[in-house]
Amino acid sequence: MSTVTYDVEAVRARYSALRQPLAFFDGPGGTQVPDEVIDAVSRYYRESNANVSGPYETSRRTEALVDQARVTAGQFLGCTPEEAIFGANMSTLAFALTRTAARDWEDGDEILVTKLDHDANVSPWIELAHDQNLVVRFVDINDDTTLDLDDLGRQLSDRTRVVAFPVASNAVGTLTDVRRIVELAHDAGALAWADAVHYGPHGPIDVTEWDVDVLICSPYKFFGPHLGLAFGRAELLETWRPYKVRPAPDTPLGRRFETGTLAHELLAGFVAAVEYIESIGWESIKAHERTLGERFLTGLPDNVTLYGLPTMEGRVATFAFNVDGVPTWEAATRLGGAGYAVWEGDYYAVEVMKRLGLEKSGAVRAGIVHYNTADEVDGLLAELASL
Repeated sequence: MSTVTYDVEAVRARYSALRQPLAFFDGPGGTQVPDEVIDAVSRYYRESNANVSGPYETSRRTEALVDQARVTAGQFLGCTPEEAIFGANMSTLAFALTRTAARDWEDGDEILVTKLDHDANVSPWIELAHDQNLVVRFVDINDDTTLDLDDLGRQLSDRTRVVAFPVASNAVGTLTDVRRIVELAHDAGALAWADAVHYGPHGPIDVTEWDVDVLICSPYKFFGPHLGLAFGRAELLETWRPYKVRPAPDTPLGRRFETGTLAHELLAGFVAAVEYIESIGWESIKAHERTLGERFLTGLPDNVTLYGLPTMEGRVATFAFNVDGVPTWEAATRLGGAGYAVWEGDYYAVEVMKRLGLEKSGAVRAGIVHYNTADEVDGLLAELASL
């Protein structure tokens, strides 16, 4: 049992957005942003707005901010600052880095993705395979939505170049065994390529501990601005030839893979978002989410069908479900009208929905993060019972 003392109302007071009469269970699509992040973005525009490399004060401030953002990224991801890469969003980084990684791959080389993935960790590989005559294979999931590691092992071969997988499912909340997946990939001589977008707000990322080769995430999913962030192992980045304009710098390593001028104001917001998370602490965040997740699962009314793990073991507090006799879109719309922001459809988790037989209907999704409250969970459950 956790002994963490957590004051959710004190946390909520840091968010102007939470003062409106709407309970936000849409965090998987993008979390709300604390005022200190908003202030950091605005302050950059007021005080430091400039491009880098200029011989004047605001340019020097911007250069210092970029350096600080790399340090912060290294701390957040568990890597060196030089291994951090910023981009427009996770999908853009994924399309760019997959092509960079595969410049010298050969016809018939194989890529493993999973049926638990968001499509941003699938379609870049499919398009790459189309362009370069590669083979994409899908690792299955079990009926309980856990990843089928036996199927992963069976599909690995000496032609496998990469195993791409999610740390947590954005659809059903299932966590994967990152260390085991990485071990299997490396034993086969393949890269381990992790999508941590959905996991980002729920727990600490440590690419060194996990031993992944590439990891991509999205700060706007962990209380920051719309931005993409990636880690690439230094040994890889040193050998990859980046797609970049010729005058762009070659150092630090991660900078080689950033096209054009960075969104400096968003880097300021990213730094503030990480500082915000650190001010609360992962232990408190995880304990609060687990408590609310258990409350949600225990209180699910009989007219609701849950897809995924029935307890908080092996998952984050993201839940896909449908209400008996109520179309998905109607259920989500009625919940929204009652003041509960949820999502519906497939949330770009195409293969998960196919595997669950929900390809046409999709499901309602409610995602709990640390600024949600027990009263909000109880209110959502009551509304579900009344649909």
